[in-house]
Amino acid sequence: MTIHELTAKRRNGTLLAFASLKGKVLLIVNTATGCGFTPQYEGLETLHAKYHARGLEILDFPCDQFGHQAPGSDEEIHQFCALKYHTSFDQLAKIEVNGPGTDPVFAFLKAARPKDDAREEDIAGLRALLARHGLAGAEEPGDIEWNFTKFLVDRAGNVVKRFHPTATPESIDEEIAALLAP
Repeated sequence: MTIHELTAKRRNGTLLAFASLKGKVLLIVNTATGCGFTPQYEGLETLHAKYHARGLEILDFPCDQFGHQAPGSDEEIHQFCALKYHTSFDQLAKIEVNGPGTDPVFAFLKAARPKDDAREEDIAGLRALLARHGLAGAEEPGDIEWNFTKFLVDRAGNVVKRFHPTATPESIDEEIAALLAP
């Protein structure tokens, strides 16, 4: 199975067939509008503006599993992002990324890259922050740690990297550019 065999529900209820994205580089992100990492939307939009014409597709999957930080309907979330961060990339329907209700796209991504490509101090720092606030992140091996975990998928549909929530969009610019190179 490849990512190109999957579908995802768009915020308007229609289906996005990943087959339509063959030949594109994908940056897939689980997001939340009330998270400390929410300002990363600005960096995501910068990447989209910079690389979309060269074949980058950013797919935003809102998720309310972490600290109830993505309340509201799909349309309310979209309006917030469009007004505050001027996002123009695809924002899909709200999903779950961990547990029995895990969306098939994230089940596929987690199976392909079960660990974040992060420094131990970044992982430990986020876990300490969550513990101080009485919040839980990943519970099972391979689980998404928190909002703004990012997956980079090459043009052939291979999941090449999983970025920790602390990895800013700016910090992964060069890796995206390398995948987009002719």
